[in-house]
Amino acid sequence: MDTEEEEARSSLEINFSNLFLWGCMIAIVFGGVFPYIPQFQKIKKTQSTEGFSLYVCLALIVANTLRIIFWFAKSYEFPLLLQSIIMNFAMFVMVHLCVKVQEKSMVIKGKERVFTDFDWKYFWAWSDFQSYVDCVLVLAIIVGMLTYFMLDISIYVEGLGFLAVLTEAMLGVPQLYRNFISKSTKGMSVKMVLMWTMGDIFKTFYFLERNSPRQFAVCGALQVWVDFCILIQVVTYGTPHRRGRKVQASL
Repeated sequence: MDTEEEEARSSLEINFSNLFLWGCMIAIVFGGVFPYIPQFQKIKKTQSTEGFSLYVCLALIVANTLRIIFWFAKSYEFPLLLQSIIMNFAMFVMVHLCVKVQEKSMVIKGKERVFTDFDWKYFWAWSDFQSYVDCVLVLAIIVGMLTYFMLDISIYVEGLGFLAVLTEAMLGVPQLYRNFISKSTKGMSVKMVLMWTMGDIFKTFYFLERNSPRQFAVCGALQVWVDFCILIQVVTYGTPHRRGRKVQASL
């Protein structure tokens, strides 16, 4: 009887462990997209991109494009690959919305700026969505071909993986810089940053638990640090606005 109970208990533990693992995988695949839903809704509702840095999308698209290519050079867990594909799709949706909103907000339409102008001053600030797609396609083709010819060079492959996760780790830096320059977090979704933080903490622990490539865990920790810096800005720059509203209310 004791043996049967032990086997039943062991089977239950295995099933729970498998269920937990599947839950973690689903969270990894889709969890990264959820933080951008509040920001997407905010931009759509206000019809303004003020406070949101489009370079956040650039950092994520570049990072995940490099990570997809890295998978072909040195395969890692499939959920992480799927996450990169879904994240790129989500970021293109964000870019499309931002370009559409910016076009509507222009009172006087000037000269169109497109990728094929090759004007560095307007890099990632083009007036049509197709230019953003073309830019990423060119990047993917160049890096893809380079990786194909350098598959046997270990230092290149490891460097590609590190560059991919480092770029992703720095995705919050453009937002951090924008907040610092404007001394305000107005227009930025605080919910998005909170979700960034929770997701990045979970993701870092997942990398460590699953023995993912070392680059993933190191850059995950860096990403958490940047998230906390932005949250500090929310507290620092948000206080004067709240005080101002209280003063106005009292008057």
